[in-house]
Amino acid sequence: MIVSGFEVFGGLNKNPTLDILKDLKENPPPGVDLYTIALPVEYDACFEPLESLVDDFRPDSVIALGVAAGRSSVQPERIGINIEDTGGEGRMGDNRGNTPVDRKIRGDGPDGYFSTLPNRKIIKAIREQGIPSDLSNSAGTFICNAVLYRLMDKLIREERGVPAGFIHVPATPDMVPSSSGMPSMHQADLNEAVRTAIQVIKEAEEG
Repeated sequence: MIVSGFEVFGGLNKNPTLDILKDLKENPPPGVDLYTIALPVEYDACFEPLESLVDDFRPDSVIALGVAAGRSSVQPERIGINIEDTGGEGRMGDNRGNTPVDRKIRGDGPDGYFSTLPNRKIIKAIREQGIPSDLSNSAGTFICNAVLYRLMDKLIREERGVPAGFIHVPATPDMVPSSSGMPSMHQADLNEAVRTAIQVIKEAEEG
């Protein structure tokens, strides 16, 4: 299994997906051959490291992780769409300042790809741990969506037949000004939620 996260971006003081990867490396889930990787927050470079890892290790499943400040639950994504759009000049771009508008990820590609993770089972299992979790129908049009679309495009075109998809996690309390009213979730809960997702995927593969 491969689990990816992202570097810090957009003026945030951290990215909790990096802490999730660190937790997984220091305490690997039992019975899982796990590879982790942190991806650059750049439209033109975000997928290449993950693609190389997929080719090198031919994993039996892939989970890509990203942070979505403002969300209040752990949210597996249903679909990645064939678009890159930050709203143009004056809006926050990627870590190189790129601000595409209405740019297709793959010119001749389908409009979208559905995740092949067992999302409903993942959500149920995370909730059973007392951690809020919901299905998301939009991964946005930023780097998270770009990675999800490119990942599914690769795996489906190459007929890999492995479960893969994307999970967004909320910001942690230390990322959110106390006066903002923005929801957050403790890092320990994010770590546990991802571990739970890994276990669900492992059980699905074995069953």
